[in-house]
Amino acid sequence: MADKIHVLIADDHAIVRQGLKQILSETEDLLVTGEADDGAEALNLARQQPWDVFLLDVSMPNRNGIDTLKQLKKEFPRLPVLILSMHPEEQYAVRALKAGASGYLTKQSAPELLVTAIRQVASGQKYLSPAVAQQLAEAISDNSEKSPHERITDREYQVLVLISTGNTLTQVAEKLNLGVATVSTYRARLLEKMGLKSTAELIRYGLEHGLAE
Repeated sequence: MADKIHVLIADDHAIVRQGLKQILSETEDLLVTGEADDGAEALNLARQQPWDVFLLDVSMPNRNGIDTLKQLKKEFPRLPVLILSMHPEEQYAVRALKAGASGYLTKQSAPELLVTAIRQVASGQKYLSPAVAQQLAEAISDNSEKSPHERITDREYQVLVLISTGNTLTQVAEKLNLGVATVSTYRARLLEKMGLKSTAELIRYGLEHGLAE
């Protein structure tokens, strides 16, 4: 088994983990040897043994995927992390890559694409779809050309997405494991940075730009 690529799947949906294991079990060189249903468990497993590739979801309880990714890269900078998310590439792909991900795939991707991506990042390369490559090129362009939501921090972006989806500040706080007062501060920063006046305008902005989950 030394020549196999050992994969850990971190996703809070058991049926998704089972489906991924089924896909990877049909290959000779990929082996799922660990599962986590939230970010905290994923970090604990990462600290227990070496892994070849982490498959990481973005939306997870206890610790979301972007925060988990940042901590993983801080502790294990050489660990390849492939983000596999329900969110469209335009929502999180560039942010994930900037945070240290080796690649980004949506859960709508074909199974063979997932296998290719895992092998590619395991070999030390990046996996970028043409769409993500284009977004990355645009992301390093002049900051003045970017939309308001592309100039905010990752945490502010997470709050914006959740507010855009219709979550109250209390619900946002629960999902991000933050205090309500802290989320309120992020909301105030968003309004100021984006030149908006109310939560209703944040929601409208998110819907118009396809940010709602």
